[in-house]
Amino acid sequence: MADRGGRPRRARAWRLLGRLAVVGLVAFVLVQFVPYGWAHPNPPVIADAPWPTPESAALARAACYDCHSNETEWPFYAYVAPMSWFVRRDVEQGRRELNFSLGERVTDDAAEAVADGSMPPRGYRALHPGARLSDQERDTLVQALTVLEETTEGADGGGDGDAGGDEDHSGRGGGGEDHSGRGR
Repeated sequence: MADRGGRPRRARAWRLLGRLAVVGLVAFVLVQFVPYGWAHPNPPVIADAPWPTPESAALARAACYDCHSNETEWPFYAYVAPMSWFVRRDVEQGRRELNFSLGERVTDDAAEAVADGSMPPRGYRALHPGARLSDQERDTLVQALTVLEETTEGADGGGDGDAGGDEDHSGRGGGGEDHSGRGR
């Protein structure tokens, strides 16, 4: 069927679709020039977490370390915007919450998040098959995180609060000691 201009509607639809594809391609190329997400820093490891078993350490490395350590393995899509923006944001947020490379206190939040299935996140599991934990692997990791919680208690000066003014810095943005290398 033809419209008023005498052109078939299908041809007009294809032309519109082609123009939208060109605009999308131009937008994709332009976002590559947005500087956020370009750098992929992996600061030095200060002190690795004292995992109770080699199996639990391997599970944590596969399921947790890309976001919760300074040993991130940056995948190819971490270099292509806009995906690079999301990856960089997730790694920065993960390191703020818990960083196994700094010898920080591990809280019970970590074990709870693994136990309830909210960690590793679904989107991460979809792209990283090694992070898909079986029930047995999940239980092993939860037990290891619980042991870490007990062995790292007070590692950052948090402890039970009886240490005369020490504060618990294990929460968001915390991490205890200054590992910036700038001295005090």
